[in-house]
Amino acid sequence: MPRPEVLDQIQTAEDEADEIVAEAEAERDDRIADARERAAEIREEAEAEARELKEQRLADAREEIEDEREAILEEGRQKRERLAAEASEREDDAVEFVLDLFEEAVHAQT
Repeated sequence: MPRPEVLDQIQTAEDEADEIVAEAEAERDDRIADARERAAEIREEAEAEARELKEQRLADAREEIEDEREAILEEGRQKRERLAAEASEREDDAVEFVLDLFEEAVHAQT
């Protein structure tokens, strides 16, 4: 094969190789861009899920606190009612005791 034809074939092969490399680099850049885009989507989804989970946990905590608050209030109401009932039961004794003290004080003055 004559020398110019060999050189032309070499040049053609180099041109084809350059083209293949350029296509591969373009494809690589596209894949990197796609991967970055997908990574951003995944990050956004994860952040959204994290926010949702946070809100759910806050809602659960608020509900638990409200339930505990209601239980404490109910316990307080029951205790108040019990103390009021006990005081009511002892009212007659207290009145009688005060009257006895008063009578003793009156008798002591006379």
